[in-house]
Order: sequence, then C-alpha cells, then structure tokens
Amino acid sequence: MDLVEVLPQLHMFRFPIGQAYLWRDGTELTLIDAGDINAAPAIENAVRGLGLDPARISRIVITHGHRDHYGAAQELADRHGAEILAHRLDAPVIRGEEEIGDPVLLDWEVPLYEHGLTVPVAPATRVDRELCDGSTIDFGGGATVIHSPGHTPGSIGLHLPAHGVLFTGDCVAGVGQVMLGVFNIDREQAVASFQRLAALEPATVCFGHGDPVTAGTAAVLRASADRDSGLQIEHG
Repeated sequence: MDLVEVLPQLHMFRFPIGQAYLWRDGTELTLIDAGDINAAPAIENAVRGLGLDPARISRIVITHGHRDHYGAAQELADRHGAEILAHRLDAPVIRGEEEIGDPVLLDWEVPLYEHGLTVPVAPATRVDRELCDGSTIDFGGGATVIHSPGHTPGSIGLHLPAHGVLFTGDCVAGVGQVMLGVFNIDREQAVASFQRLAALEPATVCFGHGDPVTAGTAAVLRASADRDSGLQIEHG
C-alpha cells in the first residue's frame, strides 16, 4: 500500500485495486472508504506512521457497496469503536442482505471488470447510520452527502465546502485522465451524477480510483463532465 499526502490534513491510501482516504481534524480521524478485507493492518500502520492513533478513527464513510471500498470497515470499526456510515440504498448490500446489481459493461471494460473481481469478497458489514442526499457528517467543517447514483444505486460523493474538497467515490475516476467511472449499473444516471458533482467546483477532488486533482480542478471537472461521450469523457 502507498501512502500519499493530498493536503496537510488529508492522505490517500492506495491499494493494488482502489484507494481510501484519511481526513484529520486535530486528533479526530475520519476514513472515507476502507479498502478490501485485507487492508486493515496496512491502514493502521500508515496511520501510526503519520504519528496518529488508529483508536481516534471516529467514523468510516463508505461511498458505495463494492468489495474494494468496504472490505476492512467492520474490522477497523470493531477494533477502534468507529461508526460506519453509508447511503440507505447501498446499506442492505453492505450488510449482506441484498446483492449488488450487475453493471452494464462496454466491451473495453470487460477485462478490467474481470480483474476487479480478483478482490476478495467483502464480509457482511454493519451500517450504523444510513445517509441520504443532503445528510451532513461532522468532519471537515461539515461534510455534505451528495447522492450520486449510477455506479450503484446508493453511490455518494462527499463535499467539504469549508475546505473546497470533494470525494467522488467511483462516479468519477482519475486514471490517466479525468473521466466517468467504469462498471456503472446505469451509465446515463452516472453521467448526470458526474455533472452534479462537477457543478460544486471544488479546489481538490479525490476519486475512488486514480490520482487526486489539486490544481485547476473545477475547470477539469467541468470540461470532463460536459463532454457527452459516455465512458470516454476526458479533459482537454
């Protein structure tokens, strides 16, 4: 796992597939996603390497119900007393009560999707608080939940207006270029969600896959979201 500083109070954990983020408010910590089922020790070691205490992880916010985003959430929450939060539409999937829907794949996505399925299946995981569009979460000066369906029904973005930071989950990706995320259940809905997130005009944007953008961010997102080309959206 790689540890990447995005901002002084924000770090990214990059796993072989996917990534998660750590936000720091003083000594209080918030995780945005939690990696796969094997990620807990690496996350804890990275937190300690920053001179912080994993026991200060107050909450784990899950952006959507895919195995590479919540696999370690239960283990980390049980160890450190953290609250687990997710949108109400993906909460039953995360709890193991429902199956996630199948994505509609373009031809070029098929091998990528098969590779993604090598991530170990996530365990049934409790959700302590179910979120909806407009919910607020007490970190980063007040984080606002942006319901961003399309990738999954309960996908969310997290907007920290006090800091100009946006977490997109897998609605948007930054792998080589800023683009609509892959493996969407409803691609048209995902494009609309992308446009809604771009309209927030953040200064920093953090994706579920790919490098964060910290310069010219609002323009990059707008240009990418405005190109009506499905999964081939890119910035120019």
